[in-house]
Formats: sequence, structure tokens, C-alpha cells
Amino acid sequence: MTDSKAVRGPRERSGSEKRTSLPVFYRQVVAELRKVVWPTQEQLVTYFIVVLVFVVIMMTIVSLLDLGLGKLAFEVFSGRNTE
Repeated sequence: MTDSKAVRGPRERSGSEKRTSLPVFYRQVVAELRKVVWPTQEQLVTYFIVVLVFVVIMMTIVSLLDLGLGKLAFEVFSGRNTE
């Protein structure tokens, strides 16, 4: 018998714990979704524009870095002779 805490036997359920039935689970999901505060159309459009601008800025930064580092790599590793 090992003393390791990482090795455990099968989980034992106490007598009072039962699995939730599918209809009960569905009702609970619907009840939780009713608590969600959904964004208005105006908020959704604002969030979409903010995310779109952020993605375009990040694409520009990554593209410029790729272009610059690519040119630098060609300069460093090009086989030009300087005789």
C-alpha cells in the first residue's frame, strides 16, 4: 500500500448525493440564463468596434515586426561578399 495522496481509489458517493436528472438540469440552466444581464444592441455594437480596432492594431504591429525582422534576417544571413 502506498502513502501517496495522488493515488486514490474510486470516488464514493454518500447516500444523499444523487445525479441530477436531465429535466432538472435543463430547468436549472434556464433559470441561470434568466439571471444573465444581456448587453443592449448599442453596447454590443460598441464592444464589436472596440474589439475590431484592437485586432486591427495588433495585426498591424505583428505585420510590421514580421516585415522588419524578416528583412533583418535576410541582411544578416544573405551570402553577399564584401570584397
